[in-house]
Order: sequence, then C-alpha cells, then structure tokens
Amino acid sequence: MRMRAKAMRFRGAALAALFAATSGAGAAVLKATLITPADDPRLERSRVERAYLGHPGGPLAEAVEVGLDEAKFELDAAGAEVTLATAPAASLDAARAAAVAAEKAGAAVLLTDLPADWTLAVADAVKLPVLNLGDPSDRLRQQDCRARLFHLIPSERMRSDALAQTLVSRKWSKLLLLVGGSPQDALRAATVQASIKRYGLQVVATKPFKLSADPRERDLANPLLLTAGNSYDAVWVVDSDGEFARTLPYRTVLPRPVVGDGGLVALAWHAQFERYGAPQVSRRFAKAARRPMTAQDWAAWMAGKALAAAAIAAPKGPATAWAQAIAKGTLDGSKGTNLSFRAWDGQLRQPMLLSDGQGVISQAPAEGMLHPRDVLDTLGADAPEKLCPTAR
Repeated sequence: MRMRAKAMRFRGAALAALFAATSGAGAAVLKATLITPADDPRLERSRVERAYLGHPGGPLAEAVEVGLDEAKFELDAAGAEVTLATAPAASLDAARAAAVAAEKAGAAVLLTDLPADWTLAVADAVKLPVLNLGDPSDRLRQQDCRARLFHLIPSERMRSDALAQTLVSRKWSKLLLLVGGSPQDALRAATVQASIKRYGLQVVATKPFKLSADPRERDLANPLLLTAGNSYDAVWVVDSDGEFARTLPYRTVLPRPVVGDGGLVALAWHAQFERYGAPQVSRRFAKAARRPMTAQDWAAWMAGKALAAAAIAAPKGPATAWAQAIAKGTLDGSKGTNLSFRAWDGQLRQPMLLSDGQGVISQAPAEGMLHPRDVLDTLGADAPEKLCPTAR
C-alpha cells in the first residue's frame, strides 16, 4: 500500500509537470519597460520625508512589481508571463531613445513616470501602448492626447471635480481661492475654475501667494493677511510645491476648512483607506516597499494588474491582442467598482478619495451625483467636453 501511494504521488507530480509544460507551450512573454527620470527631483530625500499629500513617496517600479507578484498564480494558471525592465532617462531626448530601444528589444508596453513633454515624446516615438503612471496634466488627456496613451493616475480635473462635488455636498459654496506663482499653479488654477463653474460654486476672491526668503516679501505668504477681508465657506489653495498649503489649515482669519493642496486633498489612494480590501493592498505594498502606499504607487500597482490581465487574456499574444486587452478590459482597484479606460481620452475611470492626511474622510463621486451613462464620468472631462482630436 505504501509503495502504491508513492507511485500515485509520483504519477500525480509527473502529470502536474506535464500540464504545466503543456499549458506554457507556445506562450509569449509580455515584456514591459518602465521609463523614469534619472535623479528624480520629486524623490529628493528632504521632499519625500515631508510626505506632502498628492506627491510621490518613492520609485514606482516597486508598486508595479507588487501588482505582478499578486497576479502570479493567475499568470501561472494561464501559462502567461510578464517581465518588467526599468530605464532611467536624464532628458526628453534620453526618454525618447529609451522608448525606441525598448521597442527594438521586444517590449510590448511602455510605462512612464515622466513630465508631460517627455511622456509625449515617448508616445510619439513608438507604436506601443504607453501607460502614464505619474503625470496628471489635463493636456495629455485633451489637446495633446495620443491614441495609444493611457492614464492610470487621475487627471488634475478629476481631482478638482472631486473636491468641488464634496464642497457642494456640504453646502460650502463661497470660496476664497489662493494661487501660487508658478506656471504650473496657473494652469491648475484654471482647472479649478472649470470645476467650480461646473458645479455652481462661487469664488468671492482670488489672491496670489509667494513663499520667499526676502523679508520684504514676507507678507505675500502671511495666512492672516491673505484670508482677511472676505466672507467665505472654505479656502481652496493651489500650491504645486506643497510647502505653503500644508501650513495653511488652522491659520485662516475665519475658522473655515482648507481644501486643494492642503487640508482636504483629493487623491487616487491613501494608505488609511479601509474599504473594499484596501487595507490588505496597503499592507502588502508596505511590506514590500517599506513605506506607505501613495496615489502614484496605486497607479503603478494598477499598471501591474493591467499588464497581468492583458497577458492572461491573450497568453500567446500577439502584441496587438495585449494592446486591445488593456484598452477594453476592466480592472479591480480595491475601490468598490470595476474600473475601465475612457474611450475619448484614455483616462482610467475611478472613484477619488478625500483625505486630510490622517485618514479618508469621504469619496467622490459624492452621493447624489448623476450621469446618463457612468457616474464616474462626473470626475474629469466628460465625452461632450472632448478636446482630443485623435480617434481611438
């Protein structure tokens, strides 16, 4: 009996090995390359230590790998495989060259964590799907869109729409808008104004601020002076740098909430989100990367899931099948609903989380928001607002 049991176990193991070999026969490897800035100033140690809400907390390759590792069982069962390479680039031209080299080396998908102009250079240099993990610029989804460019990080318009919906739901309709002096702040302030108009809010005053080491300019960043002289329900601060915004709550003349880049912030993810399996996701990432999961990390984790889902849908390829699976598939982002890419701008539909840095206060779309097709399309530019000239 003992010899028979051993023989049966041997035959079982042999059959399992044969099945694994057979299921993997003819399978193609989905190769992906992540292109990132060399010596990324966003990841400079002092900035990362400050942990500004909405800013990256570390290299995104870690989160992509976590997403792929979590899908290993399903990949093995389908006889599929995904590999990830990384390519740092020190300039726009270097990013373009890295994309071309990756395509020649057999990459089927490119992932980018690059500035907007660099991202466009990469997308224009290859004929591959490009997954944007880190740049929220609306122009990448609108006038500068590309047919094979997909966005996992929420756009600036999605973030401002989420905040505007939250303000409407709380009847905080009169806003004081404080705007930083950088060109990026000016662009983002225009996006905020579009969301304010969309949801019927009112700006009682718009005031610029400036952080400066010059004693003569100290008053330009004085919260008491900036928030005096008007009646408002909330202060909306636009501060891409983040240093002024984080010090603004509890320092306004009127006891009012602060939203935007300080106080209440709209994010793709926060490590304290406690629904839909999110704590498990955050814990797995923290164990692997030894840091909390940020919004950018969530976008990169979703990219890993998208790559795995494409490989499972078409284990033998070809690359066109993988590209189609990415564009048309649905993903589970541990946010309570299936997520998919919009046909008109390549943006991943997704709920947004509203956080003060300590926890998740609420979600958007806000309760009561309506849409004729998908309520997630109340966040970001909707189909009738399409400025993208490219057919997908």
